[in-house]
Amino acid sequence: MNTTRNKRNLGFLLGFLAVALILAGVVSYFADSDPDGLDHATLQGCQVLTNDQNVETLEGTCIAQNAKEHRMASGPLADYKVDGGEGTTGLAGVIGVAVTVVVAGGLFWVLRRRPAK
Repeated sequence: MNTTRNKRNLGFLLGFLAVALILAGVVSYFADSDPDGLDHATLQGCQVLTNDQNVETLEGTCIAQNAKEHRMASGPLADYKVDGGEGTTGLAGVIGVAVTVVVAGGLFWVLRRRPAK
């Protein structure tokens, strides 16, 4: 009975991993490359102006005026791309899934219940 449960759990985990990898590696290419929900909300009250050198400035009062680049903006998976390369969104998603599985698996393994001695 215990081996049946282990096989069922392993099958579920492998199926879950396969779905996560497919979603990250394939479906991510269909995502909007310029999502604007948060940007739109933070720009309320401002007007975006672009000068001759293609530099954008904000005129007015809005939350976005306080925005700064975060520390990971130049990281290897910034903007959902591998090293900023075009067409690497799926690869970045697969790497993200793999890292998440390894970190979560390690935590679950360390924090697992152990039989009483």
